[in-house]
Amino acid sequence: TDRSGRRANRQAGKHSRRASQQLKMAEPSGTTVKDVNAQAFIEKYAQHLKRQGKMEIPKWVDIVKTATHKELAPYNPDWYYVRAASVARKIYLRPQTGVGALTKWYGGRMRRGTKTEHFHKSNGGLIRHILLQLEAIKVLEKRDGAKGRFITRIGQQDLDRIAGQLKDEEKEAEVDEDEDEDEEASEEEEEEEEESSEEEDSDEE
Repeated sequence: TDRSGRRANRQAGKHSRRASQQLKMAEPSGTTVKDVNAQAFIEKYAQHLKRQGKMEIPKWVDIVKTATHKELAPYNPDWYYVRAASVARKIYLRPQTGVGALTKWYGGRMRRGTKTEHFHKSNGGLIRHILLQLEAIKVLEKRDGAKGRFITRIGQQDLDRIAGQLKDEEKEAEVDEDEDEDEEASEEEEEEEEESSEEEDSDEE
């Protein structure tokens, strides 16, 4: 019937779109960290660092505050990996960043009740510990005669690979969303056609 033919055409179109999407994903995308959302990348790279298991997590990770203006330690049990991923991304985008600049970036306002708020830097010892761990797994490095840290070739490849995976996931989600919209539109068309055919049959009677 016409309806089964339309469904077959939709299925064929869906398979062709998915096949073309897979071909695009198989090709080198050239995606970098700059091309993806910062928060999504940091979360995904933090998961990658945790799965690797190469970083030595300090014993005080569940009790330490990240800055003097904080009241408690972070609630997220994986906050160390999240901060490490954020630091790696920051140095990727801005080489030669050191501990001093990072303490300012992760700083915040100190609440003092009715008094004027003041800016407080983040915990420098914690950031230094993260930098040393990222150096140990060859994501960051120091260079002679230069201040701060640099992203290594291995680290850059690692971060770009994670960014490429994130970009591919976003493309897959867009394709699935388009397919759902097409199915809804086709279902609405079928319902309209059924209603019109029923009306025609009633008129003939």
